[in-house]
Amino acid sequence: MSSGRTEVQVRPGVEGDLEALTDIYNHYVRETPITFDTAVFTPEERRPWLLSHPEDGPHRLMVAAQDGPAGNSQRILGYATSSAFRPKPAYGTSVEVTVYLAPDAGRRGVGTLLYKALFEALAEEDVHRAYAGIAQPNEASTRLHERFGFRYVGTHREVGRKFGRYWDVAWYEKEL
Repeated sequence: MSSGRTEVQVRPGVEGDLEALTDIYNHYVRETPITFDTAVFTPEERRPWLLSHPEDGPHRLMVAAQDGPAGNSQRILGYATSSAFRPKPAYGTSVEVTVYLAPDAGRRGVGTLLYKALFEALAEEDVHRAYAGIAQPNEASTRLHERFGFRYVGTHREVGRKFGRYWDVAWYEKEL
């Protein structure tokens, strides 16, 4: 994908991405109801999360990166993950997926690139369904998931409290 500057590459996330990934996530913790975490994380606190997404298997971390000027270090534009849906063994072929973008990286097709790479990687895995919980309202996320074939299956009403109010979460599923 070209943004007028340099190409965006999508690749598996690595430990060197941890600080940038934590910064992106912490933006959503501080500023939005998109995540129901309410306290920011240090990179060290996020390390177990990163390590729970190896380069193979059903639980993946894909990162969108763009080279800096004159080939300087990469800037992380966002990431997508597939994670355990629930901890009980019978849920093993289901994953929960999500995308988080740097605040200035929206509406550039980065989320689409991330999900395309993630679902291509999952095509080789023993995964039957993907689920996405979208805190409401979030039109951009809803459109992204519908574009990838997710269908609405229900809403948990006022399931999370953040910023002094309750938020609904709409659930979507996709056959894999």
